[in-house]
Parts: sequence; structure tokens; C-alpha cells
Amino acid sequence: MSDASLHNVTHENEAQFGDYFALLKPRVMTLVVFTAFVGLLAAPVSVHPFVGFTAILFIALGGGASGALNMWYDADIDAVMRRTKNRPIPAGKVTADEAKAFGIALSGISVVMLGLATNWYAAGLLAFTIFFYVVIYTMWLKRWTPQNIVIGGAAGAFPPMIGWLAATGSMSIEAVLMFTLIFMWTPPHFWALALFMRNDYDDAEVPMLTVTHGRRATRNHILGYTVLLAVLAIATGFTSIGGVFYLTVAIVLNAQFLWGAIKIWRRDEDASEADNFAVERKFFKLSLLYLFAHFGAILLEAGLTRYGIEVL
Repeated sequence: MSDASLHNVTHENEAQFGDYFALLKPRVMTLVVFTAFVGLLAAPVSVHPFVGFTAILFIALGGGASGALNMWYDADIDAVMRRTKNRPIPAGKVTADEAKAFGIALSGISVVMLGLATNWYAAGLLAFTIFFYVVIYTMWLKRWTPQNIVIGGAAGAFPPMIGWLAATGSMSIEAVLMFTLIFMWTPPHFWALALFMRNDYDDAEVPMLTVTHGRRATRNHILGYTVLLAVLAIATGFTSIGGVFYLTVAIVLNAQFLWGAIKIWRRDEDASEADNFAVERKFFKLSLLYLFAHFGAILLEAGLTRYGIEVL
């Protein structure tokens, strides 16, 4: 091979900006940014726009750092799953060592800068969140127990608490409620995904509930958690972060979400996979709207309260 050809091959294999950005799990980061933003603005204090922007930026970087370290450790799993095989490491665009170094660097930067920009309570919780997601969930729970997503879901539930802490410097029941809303939402959301992506977890030997206990048990769990989630979500409407608008959104969406869970629970195991997957995929997509709508309603209620606007 000529030197020119070798140069072209090397150049083609060099990591691009988009490859490193993909390590941050931008879709997951969207959820992190939005819920942290809601936690920041729902807090009963005024935050300078620059401080608020800086806080969200470094919370987002911390979430992205977690994603990069998750991809570093899970590169072997990602390589055999259809859903993840095109991620930067299994696709050969970024090496595992590069992803690890990138994640560690971003972790340090995000925690230190969040502490300097806001307070060290928020920075400490961000550091714990990164640790929890990478060590407790990725390295331990994910490969060990079918309850991986239940316990590990706490990592994705911390951002609104971090946003609240960044604004106030203290914890409150409102922040805990936002945490619990995401924590209870996470299992039915991911178990629905696992139902129509079960072969991926089988191939990767990840002990997801669908693999260890089967589809029927998973559907039972989805229904149980959805009922508990509906009670929590609607009850939140009667707290200080709720209100008439939030309560309306919660009642409508939880009725739809609960009906979707019932349809999954009632599925006939002898029915075609295509029919089952359609119901499960629809529920999974609804779960994405569910969380964004609830937190959007909390954000709107905070704005109405701050400006003294009464809905009724």
C-alpha cells in the first residue's frame, strides 16, 4: 500500500468531533439537561441567567461524562447489541482508552466548575451521580441483577435535585418529589424497551428482567410500577410544585400510560411478536412524552407561581 493510501486510511479512521459528541449520549443528555433545568427554575429563588446557564452546562457535561465512561466499560456489550453496535467504540471510531480519558477529564471539569459557579453541595451531588452511574450501575448492577434498572435508575433521577441544589444550596421535599417521579418512571420505561429488544440482552448476557424472569413477569412488573407511578404523579399535583395545570396533565397522561401498561399486561404470549412489539414500542414512545410533559408542567407551574398568575 502506498504512503498516500495509508494516509487516507488513517485519516478516515481518525475520531471526529461527532464521534466524541456521540460518547456523551446526547439523547440521554437531553433528558438530563431538561430535568436539571426544571429543578433549577422550580426552586423558590431567583438565579442569575449566567449562573443558571453555567450550572446547566456543567450538569450536562457531567451527564455526558457518565455516558462516555459507560461506553468505555460496556464496549464489549455494545458490540453485540443491535441497538448499540454503531456506537463510537464498537464502530472503531474511538478507542476504549480515549473514551475513558475523555470521560474522566469531563467528570473532573464538570464537578469543579459547577462547584465554583454555584455551590459545592450541587457539585458533590453531581460527583456522586457520576460515581453511581459508572460504578454502582454500569460496573456492578447491570451485569449482576435483574433489578439493575430499578436501583440504577437513581442516577438518571438526580439531575433535578442537582439543579435545585445549584439554585438554593439546600435540599427540600420538592426536589425529592422530582427525583422520585423519575425514579419510578425509569423501570417501566426501560422494561418496555427490553421487551421488544430482548434478543439484544440475551446476546449480550445482560440479566435484564426479560432475560432472567421472562416476558410475563416483566409485564407484571411494568403494570405494578405504572400504578405506583400514577399515584405518585397525580399526588404531586397537590404539592407546592403542582397546581391545576400540572394536575390536568398528570391525570390525562397517567390515564393513557396506565391503559398502555394494561394492554401490555394483557398481551397473549402466543400472539405474533410483531403484534406484541407494536404495543410495547408504542408504550415506550409514550413514556418519553410522559416525563417531558410532567416536567414541562412543573416548569410552567413554577413560572405561574413566580409571576403571581392564577389559573383559576
